[in-house]
Amino acid sequence: MRGRRLALLAVAVAVVVAGCGGGGGAANPQNKAIGNIDVNPQPRDRVRDGGDLRLPLDIFPNNYNYNQVDGTNSDIVTLSGAMLPAPFTGTADGGLTLNTDYFTSAAITSTSPQVVTYTINPKATWSDGTPFSWRDFEAYWHSSNGSDPAYQTSGTTGYDDISSVTRGVDDKQAVITYRKPYAEWQNLFNPFFPASLTSTPAAFNSAWKTSMAVTAGPFTIDSIDPTAKTITLKRDPKWWGTPAKLDRVILKQYDPAALPDALANNEIDYYEIGSDVNLLRRAQSTPGAAVRDAPSRYYTQITLNGATGSPLAELALRQAIAQGIDRAAVTRQMLGPIEPSARPNGNHLYPPGTKDYRDNSGALPYDPAHAQQVLDSLGWARNGATRQKSGRPLSLRLVYGGAVPTNQDIAKSVQNQLAQLGVSVVLQPLPPAELFPNITAGNFDLALFSWGGTASPLSSSTEIYGSPVGDTVRENYGRVGTPEIDALYLQGNAELDDAKRAEIGNRIDQEIWREAHSVVFYARPGAVAVRSNLANFGASGLADVDYINAGFVK
Repeated sequence: MRGRRLALLAVAVAVVVAGCGGGGGAANPQNKAIGNIDVNPQPRDRVRDGGDLRLPLDIFPNNYNYNQVDGTNSDIVTLSGAMLPAPFTGTADGGLTLNTDYFTSAAITSTSPQVVTYTINPKATWSDGTPFSWRDFEAYWHSSNGSDPAYQTSGTTGYDDISSVTRGVDDKQAVITYRKPYAEWQNLFNPFFPASLTSTPAAFNSAWKTSMAVTAGPFTIDSIDPTAKTITLKRDPKWWGTPAKLDRVILKQYDPAALPDALANNEIDYYEIGSDVNLLRRAQSTPGAAVRDAPSRYYTQITLNGATGSPLAELALRQAIAQGIDRAAVTRQMLGPIEPSARPNGNHLYPPGTKDYRDNSGALPYDPAHAQQVLDSLGWARNGATRQKSGRPLSLRLVYGGAVPTNQDIAKSVQNQLAQLGVSVVLQPLPPAELFPNITAGNFDLALFSWGGTASPLSSSTEIYGSPVGDTVRENYGRVGTPEIDALYLQGNAELDDAKRAEIGNRIDQEIWREAHSVVFYARPGAVAVRSNLANFGASGLADVDYINAGFVK
């Protein structure tokens, strides 16, 4: 994952642990320890030059700027990974390493105040011929620090802690000075953008609505066909780094249910495996296909809308609804056929298996009996199937991606569970193009989707769980926040000691549970189906995708 925020809305939210192997093998779940990847690693001399990698799109983009509110999704992460710079790239163990194709150094050069100095690779040049410079940093900071509300940015965390961006020894060096310590500074300026995109609100909001106009990576845009919902990338002849093995990367929007047939018919080379066991079997029985598996930062959850005036604005009511949802039952239903020992995820910030993970869900445990008592005390009387108060039924709308059949399974489970409390849940499946606008606009009571985590868990989640400021919600689509959570984020983002910062992070997670911001079901496993001769590409786990060495075995 290139994006450093938890800003990845995934349409296909219900993905299960899948077995390895291909061609008719039975399910055989592998050890998915943190640090494992499953990409058929091959040296470059065993990967043939040329060929097309064909990938499915969940949503055809309506903005290619990842930092703009409409561009913050997993498909833009995929495109950015192939075409845009990142100062640091994710490693298999969940860490970060300097990307020397773009920067020769990036380090803290002073601690009082905190100063980070970036030195740009002299070869680094944007596709429009403009060399990288410190002014790219300056304009990026201004677009993302929140000082100008005309920039429709999805987050300001970290950038609002910077006091200045100045020229270093020359135009190829940027000096970033912070007004207070900022621990997870490596997550900033990623993806890295040219000043031409970030210098004005008009450019930031609209210049990349129909294409990624300026790139700097192993690939660049070849063509975009909105009618066919297809984006074709080609090798960038101006790329100064190690050339990509592939000629092209072709991305086309598919209905998720059509993916197994598309792989079998040699239309695509990769797809994520859904929780329908049949989809796993289809991948295993498809000639020339393989199933690969690794840990994932994604987790499946339901966000509760606590905005003022919404049905769930009252904390006690939100808590009762959350306590009526059986996370363990949903996890067994979705993952049990493949992994009988599957357990719910108990943390919003840290993936299970990582050193900082703690199950904090006990702060708001599943307790339908207590939920019934709370609903009674709140005046929601049960005189029939649905509780009422002042003549108004307790009815909630649950929105989710209708293109994924397994989403319906989760939604129906939640509907049935809450019906036991006397809560009516109206299911509202939406096509991908409508799901995200409804969620970001707060047009829901309950919303089922997945978040993707990052190597910088506090700073990347601040925009999701920090309190909205007026109408500016960033990525807190449930509009639920507290001064306590905000204060803990301020403390955690400034804490340079890793262990102390993780302790603060887990305190934040406990508060998020108590506020019933969202109900986490399970860590979404990273199983994928791929063409069996595809090398250096597949289940990347916590690492970023390697588009330079990906290709087909000779």
